[in-house]
Formats: sequence, C-alpha cells, structure tokens
Amino acid sequence: MVNHGNFESGPRKDFLIFEDRGSDSPYVERVWRSHSHRAGTFLSMASSHFEMVVTRHEGKIFLTVRGPETHATTAECPALGEWMGIRFKLGTYMPSLLPRTLIDRNDVTLPSLSDRSFMLNSSGWQYPSFENVETFVNRLARAGIIWRNSNQNALFYDPPRGISLRSAQRNFLRCTGVTQNTVRQIERARYAARLLRQGVSISDTVFQAGFFDQAHLTRSVKHLIGDTPGRLLRGEEQLSFLYNTEPTD
Repeated sequence: MVNHGNFESGPRKDFLIFEDRGSDSPYVERVWRSHSHRAGTFLSMASSHFEMVVTRHEGKIFLTVRGPETHATTAECPALGEWMGIRFKLGTYMPSLLPRTLIDRNDVTLPSLSDRSFMLNSSGWQYPSFENVETFVNRLARAGIIWRNSNQNALFYDPPRGISLRSAQRNFLRCTGVTQNTVRQIERARYAARLLRQGVSISDTVFQAGFFDQAHLTRSVKHLIGDTPGRLLRGEEQLSFLYNTEPTD
C-alpha cells in the first residue's frame, strides 16, 4: 500500500512532498520517493538505518549510499528535484561500505555510467525504480553486495546463548554503525515527532513515547529531530522522510 502525499499538518506550505510503501523483502524496511516544488531547507532527522537514494535533478541522475545519522542537521533542497529511497532493515549492510564509514552524512555517491546505469563493485547496475526495488535488492543480495545479520533482532534484545554481551554489542555496531542505545533513542524521538505531527499533545506524547517528562522529550527531539515539541506540534518546519513507526523497546 502506498501512502500518498505529505503526512504533516500545520500552517507551513510544504515544498518537499513524500510518498512511501512497505516491502515484503527481508532486507527492506521502507521504500519512499519525493519531489520538490521549489528550493528550500529542511530538517534532516537522525536515523538508524542505511539507505540508498536515487536523485534526479536538472537532467542528471546518481545513486548515493547513506549511513546512520546520530543528530539532526539542516539540509538544502534544490527546486524541481526527484528522489527515490530504499531504507534497509536494521542489520542490513554493505561489507564494502560499512555503516560506520558512512555515518553522519559521510555519504558515498556511486559513479554514473549513463541515465540508466551506475557502477557498483566494478559492475554496471540499472538504477532501481519505486516499483522494482525488491528485484534490485534481491540481485544485490545474490551478488553478495548487501548482507543481513539474521540474528540482528535477537542481538538487539537478548544475545543468544554462547555469545557474550560484548561480542553481541561489537557485532551490532559493525552491522549498523551505531549502538543499541543510540538506535533506541533515535527511534523513540522519531516516534515522538510522528505523534506530534499527528496533533497528539505534548503531555500525551511524553507518555506514549516513553519519556521521563517534558524536559526529557524536549532535549531528545531538539537533538535528534532538530526542533522543539511545540514547533513540531504546530508543523512549522519541513522534515525529512518520517513514516509510521513504533519506538524500539
């Protein structure tokens, strides 16, 4: 099911419009695309996931590999651009570009061969589309370009018997580029931002997202989302892609 348009409410007229869909791929968390009506700035929120993003702008096309973001930043958006993103599930990664090397906007843009293909691991690949992401990702997996730790969820909550806590933490960090605690903080802040954008009150957001109090909520969303709870509730700033998710316990 595709979610059309922008989920955000408020007095601001959005210049960057998103739509997204789920995926049945064991590697993919979400597929999204967006386009800009005009140039502007937006808040790029913290994120714990590895992504691939295809950009089309002024007759050029290129694919960028992105890692986790551990804090919010302000980003520039050009006018009349189009983007398509693959947000991979936690624990999915590229051995040749580990998440820790991509963290906090140390993105890698892959060489473009034509308006239809790009270079990855010494081979040409066709750019994926919003509709054929699963086929593209399956081919990457078969070629060994992306891997997924099948025990990632178990390692997140409780290391399997025979694996020490320190070993599990090192493995988690290698696969994701961030610690378990950082993932929890990011996902909770993003969930809070989603609630506030939906019009949930600040006091109810504190309770539903599991913060200690309003001060705790404010510190978290200012650092990880880039704005205050009040401004998020009023929809005063354009945000990067934010989809319907639940906090990680």
